[in-house]
Amino acid sequence: MNKQLTNKILITIGFLFLYRLLAYVPVPGVDASVIASFFNNHQNDALGLANMFSGNAIRRLSIISLGIMPYITASIIMELLAATFPALGQMKKERDGMVKYMQIIRYATIVITIIQAIGVSVGLQSLSNGGKSAILVDHTTFVTLAAISMLAGTMLLMWIGEQITQHGIGNGISLIIFAGIVSAIPSAIGKTMAMVNTGAMSFLTVIVILALIIVTIGVIIYVELGERRIPITYAKKTLMQNQNKRVMNYIPVKVNLSGVIPVIFASALLMFPATILGSSTNSVAKAIYDFIHPGSYTYSLFMFLLIVFFAFFYASITFNAKDISDNLKRQGGFIPGIRTGEATKEFLNEVASRLTVTGAIYLGLVATVPFIIIKELGVPFYFGGTAVLIVVQVALDTMRKIEAQIYMSKYETLSAVGL
Repeated sequence: MNKQLTNKILITIGFLFLYRLLAYVPVPGVDASVIASFFNNHQNDALGLANMFSGNAIRRLSIISLGIMPYITASIIMELLAATFPALGQMKKERDGMVKYMQIIRYATIVITIIQAIGVSVGLQSLSNGGKSAILVDHTTFVTLAAISMLAGTMLLMWIGEQITQHGIGNGISLIIFAGIVSAIPSAIGKTMAMVNTGAMSFLTVIVILALIIVTIGVIIYVELGERRIPITYAKKTLMQNQNKRVMNYIPVKVNLSGVIPVIFASALLMFPATILGSSTNSVAKAIYDFIHPGSYTYSLFMFLLIVFFAFFYASITFNAKDISDNLKRQGGFIPGIRTGEATKEFLNEVASRLTVTGAIYLGLVATVPFIIIKELGVPFYFGGTAVLIVVQVALDTMRKIEAQIYMSKYETLSAVGL
């Protein structure tokens, strides 16, 4: 392993360690014991799901309680607007325009964070346990302190994610979510063992859970590494040993073109209304919350539909058949049996669409089916398919980027010393 790659890995680990430290910095003016006791009764609802993604930061009401979700929500809004308005989409493609595009996302993140922070702080006013209030200062002061501290925490997380992406290994935002989920694994294992020891869960149930997790991980790895290889012929490219023999290459098209983004987007969109409605005392709001809260079949249905939608939406952004077709034409390449230009673009779009159908259904099933099964078994839901899917996909993506860095360093060494 070369020094550059080692430094990138150390930078990534350092920033993730800083993220975990921030999870233990509480918002000023709160009674942590009251909030902890409240979350003990809400492990299997929207608050528990949000707590999983934040790495137990919400349970401690730390300054990063809102996590990276405001940034993801702002990114979703901007992606939808970019797909709707051509001018915004063009801005995203240009180098200078991309800087402005990211700046808009940051400003939108600030607005969303402030709104959510005020909503959380106002909702905490009625929270108490055994006559003890969760707020130790007057409400106006607490709302101000909570809004400022949570905004600072979310901005720090956004900055950490960008630093990891630019100077570390992997996608910073995905790694932050990955670290939050992984940090909950030891406590989840401890709770499961305690349930077995007290007789609340049978040993057979634990075996079923482990088998389900192993099968889920196997399916994820199998599909994520799967790809359709479209053969490419370069008429002008020949082997040195035989000038008349043409060289065959291929275009790799992944089964899951959109990666883990649809799952993260769908979770973020469903968590926001569920969290707001869950803290309301209105009867209508409570009825809607019962309809869409995590653990319900309707929640799983909405999760599946949103994942399928975002899978198609994000695949259409990441896979540009026109650019691939134009590049092939310029390089003198073509797909055997397919004419260059418009016909190649239509063929690539057709292949990508068929694969996206398979990939979208796979994402939706993996994110919902294990969750439903495990909920029926009565275990903490951070063992569900969504968490496993995010962890495995982010781990695979990070490993690919580490391998790419290793290969790049080998090529650089060969170019420096010669053959």
